Formats: sequence, C-alpha cells, structure tokens
Amino acid sequence: MSNAEAHRAATTNSGGEQPPKPVKIAFALYPGFTALDIVGPFEVLAFIPGHEAMFVAAEPGPVTDDTGRCQLIASASFDQVTSPDVVVIGGTLSKEEPDQRVVQWLRQVHPTTTWTTSVCTGSIYLAAAGILGGQDATTHWAWAEELERRGARYTEQRVVEHGKVITAAGVSAGIDMALTLLARMHSPQIAEGIQLALEYDPQPPFGTGSPSKAPAEIVEFVRSQLNTLAAR
Repeated sequence: MSNAEAHRAATTNSGGEQPPKPVKIAFALYPGFTALDIVGPFEVLAFIPGHEAMFVAAEPGPVTDDTGRCQLIASASFDQVTSPDVVVIGGTLSKEEPDQRVVQWLRQVHPTTTWTTSVCTGSIYLAAAGILGGQDATTHWAWAEELERRGARYTEQRVVEHGKVITAAGVSAGIDMALTLLARMHSPQIAEGIQLALEYDPQPPFGTGSPSKAPAEIVEFVRSQLNTLAAR
C-alpha cells in the first residue's frame, strides 16, 4: 500500500465522513525555511479528502531551505492566496528579522482564517505579525527569548492552543501540531487513523529531546552550535 493509499484508508475507515467543503491549506515558504517544519504537517494534512494543500511564497517557483540543498515549489504567490482556511508557517535557523513579505501576508490573512498555525520559530513570524500579543505560545527552545521579545509568553510545551492559533515547538513537533489540528478540524478518530497510517510512534533512543531533560552541557553545546548556524 502506498503512502497516499494508507492516508485515504485511514480517513475512510475512521468514520467515513468527508469534509463538507474544500479546505484551503497554505504552507508558507520563504528563503531559508526549515524543510521538516513544512513537510511534516504537509504529510499529515495533504491526503485528507477535501483538503487543498498548497505551497505559497512571495513569488511562485522553487524556494530553498536553510541547508541550501532542499527546495519546495511554491505554486502560488502570497498575492494570489488571500483567503486560506488554514495557514502553516514554519521556522528558520536565522535570527535575522522576519521576512516582511511573509509578516505582511500573515497579518492580512489571519483575520479570516479558520486556523493559523506555526512550527518551530514560525511562531516568531506570528508574533511579528501581531498575532501572539500577550498569549502563551511555543517555539524552538533556543529562540524562546526572541519570541518573548516580540510580545508572546514562551511555554515549554510540545503544542500550545489558543483559540484558532496553534503553535508547535521545534522542528519535529510539527507532526504533533498537525495531528492536533486534524482532530480539531474533523475528529480524533481521523487524526488517530492518520497517525497510524504514518506509523508515527516516537521511541527516541535518547532522553534529550527537550532542554529540561538534556544535561546542561549538551544544552549549552547545542545552543552554541545553533547560534553559529544562525549567524551564517
């Protein structure tokens, strides 16, 4: 069974109900984005019947990630996507000011979205757009101060929900966010079926997946390496 077939089987066998209308899901891209922030949620959400998942960017065409070696293709520009039902914005290693083209688009579309979501440092883009003012939110732990500097209250949780806004912690938490979102959009049963279709059953070999669990020396080493990468 292919990945697509597994997704469809999961949705069909977990209640059989189809979404009542097409749901437009916009995955925002910009130069230097982190690929897994986008690809993880895309895999969870894109195969659901009735979902219209698209990559959008300032201009249509290839957009290169923060490794410089992975590209995703934006099929539409921000100007062309003015009323998405769902927005997913991922993060970046860079600690430069957020791309204002992305910030402005988020500011424009958020009032009419059904859900506005972020993964990793994508929440800094939401904060820059004025979406997280005074709210609890999460991001990659090494960027917690950057998030708070923009008016949000950082909390070390995997996924944080506040009304129609859902933020996820670093990189891999995008899958958790998307499954949470799927349960809210449709039903827990559909989300459970997709989790099984993906065989998403985390069993990490080490207990160092968050700064509160990892030894202090590892936290500081990783922080220094991330700061070096962010300064490139």
